[in-house]
Amino acid sequence: MKSDNPARLILAVLLVTTPISLGAQDGPENKFQLRSRTFENGSTLPLSTLSNITVNNANVCSVNGSPGGNQSPELSWTRANPRTRSFVVVAYDSTAAFTHWGMYNIPPQATGLPENAGVAGSPYGAQIVNDFFVGAEYDGPCPPATLSPFVHRYVFTVYALDIELNLPSSANFPRSAETLYQALLEVGRSGHILESASITGLYSTAPNQ
Repeated sequence: MKSDNPARLILAVLLVTTPISLGAQDGPENKFQLRSRTFENGSTLPLSTLSNITVNNANVCSVNGSPGGNQSPELSWTRANPRTRSFVVVAYDSTAAFTHWGMYNIPPQATGLPENAGVAGSPYGAQIVNDFFVGAEYDGPCPPATLSPFVHRYVFTVYALDIELNLPSSANFPRSAETLYQALLEVGRSGHILESASITGLYSTAPNQ
């Protein structure tokens, strides 16, 4: 759990409450919107998006031990502000305050990301080290099966910025979720976040949840 960090708490609130954050089925058609062909907004995430952590040859991240694909979902956005100079995409477990993915400086001409764009070394944008602290890539959901609340909410948000981000890093302090959140808070205060849109996927490893 990462809920003790002020920057993360503030951004978590923005992810789920900001009035300019519109889901696939929300708001007028002339607004910035985010959709996915991988899952419907508010639905259960498919196995392709789940992490594949195995114990005794079974995936502990799925209900029945089936292998997860650990692939970021397809995302597409429409009606971006013409002043956009870069996009940022974040995958955030708002239940556990845990970041699964962050990609920034996505080119302004982009209208989305294909499935598995979050692979290490992705050509679609720069990535931060997620909260698994394994590498700069997407790592899928793996909520604990024995800890309530069992159903976790995974919020995928795209931000349209009128600038590119310059995230500091070093050998000892790589670009992390916290680095990205601090940068987003700073550019948000400066008025450089033009708009944002979110969709949410659900998942639980506990049976019958």
